[in-house]
Amino acid sequence: MTSGVAGRYAAALFDLAREQGELDTVDTDLGKFQGLLDQSADLKRLVNSPAFAAEDQDRALKAVMDWASVGATTSNFLRVVARNRRLFAAEDMIKSFKQQLALHRGELAAEVQSALPLSDEQLTALKNQLKSSYGKDVRLTVKVDPSLLGGLVVKVGSRMFDSSLRTKLANLKVVLKGTG
Repeated sequence: MTSGVAGRYAAALFDLAREQGELDTVDTDLGKFQGLLDQSADLKRLVNSPAFAAEDQDRALKAVMDWASVGATTSNFLRVVARNRRLFAAEDMIKSFKQQLALHRGELAAEVQSALPLSDEQLTALKNQLKSSYGKDVRLTVKVDPSLLGGLVVKVGSRMFDSSLRTKLANLKVVLKGTG
C-alpha cells in the first residue's frame, strides 16, 4: 500500500512542481525535510506514529517547515499529507519524487549508504563509475549509516550492490558456522 500511496502523492507533487516551475525548489525542500527526518528521532516518531492526531502533526509540521525555511509548495504538500493521515509514507513519497525527477531529467537515481560521510572526490568517482556502467548521468541520494562499519551499499533501481563490512562479516560468520 505504501508504494502505491507514495507514488500517487509523489506524482501529484511532481506535476504541481513542474507546472509551477519549481522542480528544483521542491527537490531541495524535500532534501531538507529528509535531512531533518534523518537527524531527529522525535520528528521521525511524529511522522511515523499513528498515535498523533492529524491536527497535531499538521501544527508541528508547520512549525518545522517555517523553522527550516521550506518553500510553500513543499510545506503545503506535506501538511495535506498529514491531514490525510498519510504522513507515514512521506519518506517513500520523497524517494518516488526524486526518482520521477531523475527520469524527467534523463538521469539515473541511485541511493548510496556509507559508514562515514563521503568526500566530494569519492562521490564524483562513484558517479563516474555508475555513469560508465549505465550510460546515464547519475543522481545520488547519500545517507550515512554507521552500522555498516565500512564500505558502501549502492541501490540503482532494483539492483543492490552491498560491499559493506557488516555484510562481509555476516557472510564470514555463516561460512565459519558451516565448517564447524
